Amino acid sequence: MATIRKRGNLQWEARIRRKGWPVTCKTFETRVDAETWARQIEGEMDRGVFVSRTEAENTTLTQALDRYRDEYIPRLAQQQREKNRVAFLQKRLLASRFLASIRGKDIADFIKEREADGVGPNTIRLDLALISRLFEVAASDWGMESLSNPVRKVNKPKLPGGRTRRLEGREEQKLLEVCPLPFARVVRFALETAMRREEIARLSWDYVDLNRRSAHLPKTKNGEARSVPLSPAALAVLQEVLAEDGNNGWVFCMSADAITQAMERARKLAGIENLTFHDLRHEAISRLFENTDLDVMEIKTISGHRSMQMLARYSHLRAHKLADRLAGKKRGEQ
Repeated sequence: MATIRKRGNLQWEARIRRKGWPVTCKTFETRVDAETWARQIEGEMDRGVFVSRTEAENTTLTQALDRYRDEYIPRLAQQQREKNRVAFLQKRLLASRFLASIRGKDIADFIKEREADGVGPNTIRLDLALISRLFEVAASDWGMESLSNPVRKVNKPKLPGGRTRRLEGREEQKLLEVCPLPFARVVRFALETAMRREEIARLSWDYVDLNRRSAHLPKTKNGEARSVPLSPAALAVLQEVLAEDGNNGWVFCMSADAITQAMERARKLAGIENLTFHDLRHEAISRLFENTDLDVMEIKTISGHRSMQMLARYSHLRAHKLADRLAGKKRGEQ
């Protein structure tokens, strides 16, 4: 039988002592709440399904985020981004709550707060993904088996459709005309290889094999290494860089942020609207579908997508190219 005792003028403590089970107690604002909780816990003990909630009830989200940052984030590829997200979440009011007290409604309120801040759906979903992983890790690895994941119980913001921006008309030529030569080579290389910005920035001569015409990427966005075949045009870019700058370790000697900034400057100088460096990856993948005889699995190997669904988002084929194929033209024929 549980013991219910008053603590001060405003609180009631329920304490359960049962042979074979740890002493379990919790404090409530009313005696009714204490008695209700005690009956629930005793019922779980009777059925042999009780799991202690003590740790989850005494660990705040802030404390759990600290542990998640120290123990789990070092396993991830994009560590700094996750650390920044942890630091941001720890500033939110939700972070002061105990894990066991966080419910689906609290997560729904968090989503509304983020939307009121003007944050986009994808950013909110990334915040929720981190919180969700934390709850899963706490339940599976930290001994908080009683903890349920509140993120699973809410409707998440709907993501907008993926970008379909492609180079039109003379945009490629106009862009290259205003790019400084080192960055023009980066643009040409991106259009030939469909490599991501970070992959190009981290490309080292140690992983380039000009004889085998390939570039190895040991660390990619999805955490899996891959090798990218180099077209004659991509090889020409590398040979230009090697002839002019030699082997300086990094192939292009530009950070990912520097590439983004250079792209924005070039876009403005060329008078081109709504074009990002990542759009060059869209363009490159679409050209692989339009202009080569590579099958979809071969293109997937080059692009590094984990699923066919993700690859499909990046392949935006021009209607007239498809009409040419229906008329009997082979890929790449002019």
